[in-house]
Amino acid sequence: MMKSILFLVFLLPLAASAQSLYFPPTVGAWQTMDPAELAWNPDSLAALQQYLDEKNTKGFIILRDGRMVTEWYFDTFTRDSVWYWASAGKTMTATLAGIAQQEGLLDIQQPTSTYLGNGWTACDSSSEDEITVWNHLTMTSGLNDLKGDCTADSCMECLADPGTRWAYHNGAYTQLSYIIEAAAGTPINQYMLSKVMLPMGSIATYLPADENRIVFSTTRAFAKFGLMILAKGNWNGTQLVDSAWVEAMTSPSQSINPSYGYLWWLNGQGSYKLPGVQILFPGDLIPTAPDDMFAALGKNDQKLYVVPSMNMVVARLGNQADGSNFALSDFDDQLWAKIMRLGMANTAVEEGLAASVQISPNPTSHGDISITSPLPIKSWTVRSLSGQLMTSGSGSKAELTSLSPGVYFVEVQLQNGAMAHRRVVKQ
Repeated sequence: MMKSILFLVFLLPLAASAQSLYFPPTVGAWQTMDPAELAWNPDSLAALQQYLDEKNTKGFIILRDGRMVTEWYFDTFTRDSVWYWASAGKTMTATLAGIAQQEGLLDIQQPTSTYLGNGWTACDSSSEDEITVWNHLTMTSGLNDLKGDCTADSCMECLADPGTRWAYHNGAYTQLSYIIEAAAGTPINQYMLSKVMLPMGSIATYLPADENRIVFSTTRAFAKFGLMILAKGNWNGTQLVDSAWVEAMTSPSQSINPSYGYLWWLNGQGSYKLPGVQILFPGDLIPTAPDDMFAALGKNDQKLYVVPSMNMVVARLGNQADGSNFALSDFDDQLWAKIMRLGMANTAVEEGLAASVQISPNPTSHGDISITSPLPIKSWTVRSLSGQLMTSGSGSKAELTSLSPGVYFVEVQLQNGAMAHRRVVKQ
């Protein structure tokens, strides 16, 4: 029930502020926004801070319109402390690939061997040449993901044709940084600093971790990267990466796992796959979060969330909240449930919003009904008086033409999971 409240509280002020974003200066204070300006509940804010402390968080930032709403550090961690992004850093590598392509140094449709040379896999030459840079960006190389982080040619075994199998494969991903280096003729750290971090007034670095390469930075630098992506690749008037590339990174890149773009995770796509399994799970990646959110997710709960509809960036660095994980965890869902509650003054407000859901015409003679709500509608179902499911769908229109005249129950689910129940008469 919490997502609806956050949409109401955040989207209403957004109408006046979405025209521009604030970008913090290289030198000087980062402007802040008082949570009271957003009508955030102080008790819910305190509960969020306590939860983050209990879940081994080190640094946590919420930006709204680019301004700092919360900046919390725990234990001995400070504003200047550095931590790893883990697989959240994949999004930085994807960004650098886009910059290299816009500079004419890289073509993601070209075979990987164009940049790494022949023999970088254990596949035969014709199979190897079918793997393109695009496959590394989308996790569809067809290489053996059970080899983990290993980047040796002997570990790069072909299991499937490129583009036919989605599998979260760190070894194939890591090769992308070497592709960028070869294309740009520049070490990956130098390229990242000159093209992304220094223009934003920040520092980050790739460091080796076994055969992987991991980005490290402060929490502020992590949040700045999210703000640049929120601004569609722009930083205070300078276009660091083409907006079309940002759109491509944060949109479904293939149909096998619709919740994956170019190394970014996407919410609101209706189904998703996870690292290590070949199961397509139904539902949204993070049900309690806004549907338009996309995220950089890293091992042990390194999180960077970007929500365009709210002009919001959320950055979290720290140790694992609960059990060890590779990307998505229960922490995502629980954290967003608490963020959603920030704008909820009391349950009466929430119940009032659900009560405002309207269906018309009712009764209906021709079968088309409209569902209206002050909040986005995620889905609806129509059931008979006995509880039998008759039809279902999404959006604000429902088609009842095929149903026999009678009385039906309509259940409307808002984007937060809150339910409104209405009775409709089909004449």
